[in-house]
Amino acid sequence: MEEAIGQSLPIAVGVLVSPFPIVALVLMLVSRRAGSNGTAFVLGWLAGIFVLGTLVALLAGGAGSGGQDTPLWAVLLKIFLGALLLLLAVRSWQGRPAEGESAPVPNWMATIDAFNAFKAFGVGVLLGTVNPKNLLLVISAGTTIATATSETNQQIVAVAVFTVVASLGVLVPFGIYLVAGERAAGLLDGIKAWMIAYNAVIMTVLLSVLGVKMLGDGVASF
Repeated sequence: MEEAIGQSLPIAVGVLVSPFPIVALVLMLVSRRAGSNGTAFVLGWLAGIFVLGTLVALLAGGAGSGGQDTPLWAVLLKIFLGALLLLLAVRSWQGRPAEGESAPVPNWMATIDAFNAFKAFGVGVLLGTVNPKNLLLVISAGTTIATATSETNQQIVAVAVFTVVASLGVLVPFGIYLVAGERAAGLLDGIKAWMIAYNAVIMTVLLSVLGVKMLGDGVASF
């Protein structure tokens, strides 16, 4: 189990440093329904990552036993996922704002103040698992965990640890809000502005590193 956790943690870092989910949460935490919407968003984020990661790990584990010999399908999948992550890194860099321009923010974020808890939960699930970058990373983590251990209980525990680490990016701002309340607005707004400004650079670096790691792991397993 230690190997499964250790191999998935670098991927978790790629999920936790996700600028737009953090921005969305911060906007909720300064909205009219800050407490209920912020809580619902975090629960949706946690549930989405854990459920998807567990399903991938269990399905991948059922397709081949964990252990010293990595199945060929897992090797090819790692290479494929690594290549996709590198492609996303290139697209992220190409989509960066020109010098002097402001980074674009999704239009739907302007409607966050009108969200209820149900919508906030749904957005948490979507941003945690359905957006292309996180979808690839969670699938990569589930595959990595499945090839590191064949024990179902160990896979579930490893996914749980992965989920917590991958969620620190939203748990920390939420914790700041719980401790400081409205006094945290200035700090949270600073976090939001920084994440938006450096979104392209952050994602390019992370996706490049993780893409190279997945490719390297796959090639080394041949």
